Formats: sequence, C-alpha cells, structure tokens
Amino acid sequence: MNPSRIHELLEPWLASEPDREFIHLPDRTVTYAEVGAMASALETEMLALGVRPGDRVVIVTENCTEHIALLLACSRVGAWSSGVNARMAAGEVDAFAQLVDARLIYFTTGVSAAAMTHAGRHQARSSTLDGLMHSDVRLEAVAEQGSEAERVAAIISTSGTTGRPKGVMVTHAAVLHAARVSCKSRGLGRDDRLCLFVPMTHIFGLAAVLASSLLSGATLVLQQTFSAADVLDALAHHRVSQLQGPPALYSRLLAHLETHGIDRPSAPHLRYIYTGSSPLDIALKERVEACFGLPLHHGYASSEAPVGCATTSNVRRQDTAAGYLLEGMSIRIVDANHRDVAVGETGEIWLAGPYLTPGYFRDPEATRQAFRPGGWYATGDLGRLGQDGALFIVGRLKELIIRSGFNVYPAEVEAVLNQHPSVRRSAVVGQREPDGNERVIAFLELRDGMGFDEQALRGYLREQLAPYKQPALFRVLPSMPMTDTGKLLKRNLLAHVDAVAQG
Repeated sequence: MNPSRIHELLEPWLASEPDREFIHLPDRTVTYAEVGAMASALETEMLALGVRPGDRVVIVTENCTEHIALLLACSRVGAWSSGVNARMAAGEVDAFAQLVDARLIYFTTGVSAAAMTHAGRHQARSSTLDGLMHSDVRLEAVAEQGSEAERVAAIISTSGTTGRPKGVMVTHAAVLHAARVSCKSRGLGRDDRLCLFVPMTHIFGLAAVLASSLLSGATLVLQQTFSAADVLDALAHHRVSQLQGPPALYSRLLAHLETHGIDRPSAPHLRYIYTGSSPLDIALKERVEACFGLPLHHGYASSEAPVGCATTSNVRRQDTAAGYLLEGMSIRIVDANHRDVAVGETGEIWLAGPYLTPGYFRDPEATRQAFRPGGWYATGDLGRLGQDGALFIVGRLKELIIRSGFNVYPAEVEAVLNQHPSVRRSAVVGQREPDGNERVIAFLELRDGMGFDEQALRGYLREQLAPYKQPALFRVLPSMPMTDTGKLLKRNLLAHVDAVAQG
C-alpha cells in the first residue's frame, strides 16, 4: 500500500494487527483498533456537524490519544487539522482560530485543565467521545476549494522571529515523505518504542514522531507535556528505544540529572537519540553523548520544509552538522545578493522540492516574501555546507549582529559560553545603539550551585573569541523563555533588554 493521506497510515495495522499496542499511557495501553474506532466516531460526528473537505478544524490540546484520533478523522473527512497548544493564552488561541477561519473547534478537556478553561469560554458542548468537547459550527467559515484543498493536511502556527502569527499549510505528501525518510535515517521498525513528548501541534511531533511511528508500526510512549522525570522513567521502565527532542529539552534532562546527582540514567533499550528544530552547540552534544553513551544525531527541518537534512544512524560525527540533504530536496547557500557562496562560507539557506509548504494560509504577501523564483524557499536560516556536503546551521538571518562592520553569529558566541563550567545555557542577542552599531548582550542560565563571576568569564572569553564578538553586557536569568516545542524565545529577551535600557 502506498498511502496518499495521513489516515491511510493506520489502515494496514487495523487489517493485520488491530489488537497490538499502539500507544502506552501512564494508566493503560491503547490498541490500533481502539484508535481506529475513535477516529471513525469523530469522522461521523464531523460529517454530521457539516464539516466539509477544505474546512479547518482547530484542536485545542495537549498530547493525548484523542488528538491523534482527531488528526486521523480530519484526514478522512478532508478537513485541515489546525492544532494549538491548550496552554496558550485565551487571546492567542482565539487569534489562531480566527487566522485559520475555523469551522469547528475541539477541546481535549479530558486530559487538559487548560483546554477545559478554553472550552468554557467558547460554551463548548460534549462530543461523541468522552474527554472531548466542541464548539458550535461557524456557518460563515469558507472552505478551501480545488486541488489545494485536497493536498493540505494541516495548518501549523508559526511566528518566527517577528511574533506575528502565520498559518503554514502542510501537505499530506510532505508529512508522509517526512515519515518515510525519518524511518530510513533512524532505522525505525515495529519493535521500537518512541517517547512522544514534543507537541503534535508542531511539525516535529506530527511528522517525525507520530507519522513515522504509524508508518513503521512503532509504539508511542505518550506524554502530555515534557517532564524530565517522566522521560527518564520511560527510558528506565517502558523499553523506550528512540528519543527525539529539541536541544533545549536535552539540556533540561541533563539539568535534572545533575540536580539529582545522576551521572548515567537507566535506559537499557535506548539505541538512538536525535535532536532538531534549533542549532546544536558542541558542548551540549558532548554532554548528552557522555551521559547516554550514544551519538546524538541531528537534523534540519521546519513547518515550511518538513523534509530537510539529517545525519545517518550508522555514523558518529564529531561536529554539530545537521546532516545531509534528504531525498527529493535541493539546497542552496546564498549571499545577500542571492548568489551562491563557496563551500564553507556562511549564507542564507534556500530549499526547493515538492514537499515545501504551498504557502501561508490566505497571506499572499508573506508567501511572496518567503519564496524566490524557481520555487526556492528562503528559510531565513544561516548555514554553510561542509566539504562532505553536510549542512551546518549557524543561526537566524534576523538574529545576525553587525558589530563594528563585522558579522557576529549568536550561535557561535553561545557555543563558547556553553562550554564554560558555570553556564548551563546561554542566549546572545544584539541591541541597536544610537550610532547604528549593535552591541552584543548575553543572557545566562547558570548550572546548579554556580555563581556568576563576570571577571573570570570575561577572561575565558578573551581566550576564545575576537574582541568584536565579546558581550558588552551579561544578564543572568533563572531560566530561559521557551516555546512549547523547546525553542528559545529571543524576542522576549530583546524586549527585556529594551525595557532595561528605557528604565
């Protein structure tokens, strides 16, 4: 069978092994047949409520079985699932529902108190399934028509560095191909068990974890949200063999182990660990590899480009490369004039291929700004290609700091800071000065029991970085602001710097 829509990934298992465990929850297991029955009930309900192909169905949720069933039901109906984290503020949830012109909103109230609060605001009604509620259908919502309506599987919210939300249209073909190449690069099979804590409202959880597990027959050890203690328990007691998450969540795992005096966690079945969605610095990579005794694999993708690059499972790299271009995609590294740079030089990453987003939902201007002639998607990420063709992520173009006419890449400074024994995590931003120059500001999260010794840190940095890369100011924070996917919210840090400067 060659699936063309997300829900078709489930069908072979319903036919061959309906009673096999698909999802492991803290209090029970869920079989393929049970998930299939839930999806069928929701498909019937959506059709009865008048949901049409091309309609958007918003899912206000945290990770749960009901969310998976809703994703499959939307695929069967032809509706576009539009997930939003229930822990977002009321204004954010409502703005997203308005952005996607939602016809129907579901709330996973059985697992999320936050979803219950949102359901109350919307005067939601009980669904066919226990633990779900839905809002009344918006009759004025306009369904998408034509080939695009059939191609798109989901809308994923992204705000990049601007803070202005956009709806990325993700196709069935992109999710399915991302699942295929993910299975191949990781050697994923039916005997594997994956810890799912990254939210399925984002492409990482949807494609690299959920869809790849459905394709391969792997079991999901599902967690509502990330908890270091719960992940370590799953590794020790629930036969987890593969672990995936952004760098920040690995940092939180290490912090938990450090706090509890644990050098090496119990993970008897773990054979593969992977990180993506953010640049990886060498200090974190080395600490994770020492802790787990496994190579930390790395990859590059985004909501706009679910298929990008990845390292191969049988190769241990000593650097932080995000790996090699995956099947079906093309890449360019270009300068400010859109000319290709030489191998080893830094520029903006451009990608092309059939698995890119068709664009931002009903936002032709944002789509125009992101795409270049020839179908190239300008990612806004900075990178370089190594001599062997591997991609290295340098940072975000909009985060580039210009100091005294020199380019300062925050990730480069962060990598050096993170190797200092007192620093758990750092974030570097630029602040505009009256003369148009920018000064480098470093935010630090210190390791347990460590104090901030600015003189010692500056002495260390003088040995590691050129003068123009040196931070002009340090700020120590108890923890870094993060999104629900584990990405650093640098715009929040910039706002903090601006407030201090004005205060």
